[in-house]
Amino acid sequence: MDNINIIKASGEKAPFEIEKVIRSLERAGADKLLIKEIVQDIDKEVHDGMTTKKIYQMAFNILKRNSRISASKYKLKKALMELGPSGYPFEKFVGKVFDHEGFDTKVGVIVQGNCVQHEVDVIAQKDNKHYMIECKYHSDQGRFCNVKIPLYIHSRFLDVEKQWQKQQGHKTKFHHGGVYTNTRFTSDAIQYGACAGLMLTSWDYPKGNGLKERIDRLGLHPLTSLTTLTKAEKSKLLDKGIVLCKEINENPSLLEQIGIPKQRQKNILKDSRELCTAH
Repeated sequence: MDNINIIKASGEKAPFEIEKVIRSLERAGADKLLIKEIVQDIDKEVHDGMTTKKIYQMAFNILKRNSRISASKYKLKKALMELGPSGYPFEKFVGKVFDHEGFDTKVGVIVQGNCVQHEVDVIAQKDNKHYMIECKYHSDQGRFCNVKIPLYIHSRFLDVEKQWQKQQGHKTKFHHGGVYTNTRFTSDAIQYGACAGLMLTSWDYPKGNGLKERIDRLGLHPLTSLTTLTKAEKSKLLDKGIVLCKEINENPSLLEQIGIPKQRQKNILKDSRELCTAH
């Protein structure tokens, strides 16, 4: 597999590294024998100019046949992409992440700034922390958040913060603006965020505390991770404002409400239960 270049979602070429595939399979909880089988299959098929999407699909298909839970965990990045097409389910999802971290959250609210009103995706409060979060959802892995996004969000946050500081009891509060994205930030965006004191969170940033780690740690897999639900069924649940496997697990009647037959409900609930176990 020497000197094989693959095409990433962004269109860039990069050397193929089987170790990255192995690491993502291990993270998904696949056992050693299954990983070996997947690696052998990819080894036979991989060629110069192959897309990462094709390699992912090969691994996912084998996982799905052998371990639905590992397949669901492996498709987490894609599952976040499926929280669309409007992006509103992604905002709800980010709100749930803050909920489960003990914050009091509101999603999709109009907030008065010092100069103008702003529509804010997520407001989160806990103790003396008061956060204003903007969510940037992309349906395409190749689209990153560039520096314009944090620049724009920071200026909106400063306008809101000025107004918040006029309110009683807010002098002692720690106000913080932030941007959450389901893809990645450019290096300029990260540099600006760090310099301006803006909280940036993406699929894998900040290191060790990006979305993928927090989802796993809190057991907050989106319902789009489930391989046992059809695309149409996922859409029906998202339309009802349901975004987490945890919500299905806590309210199984949701499956009946969207017309899923009893015999299928059993597998869906089994997978939901396993996926919403925190690690």
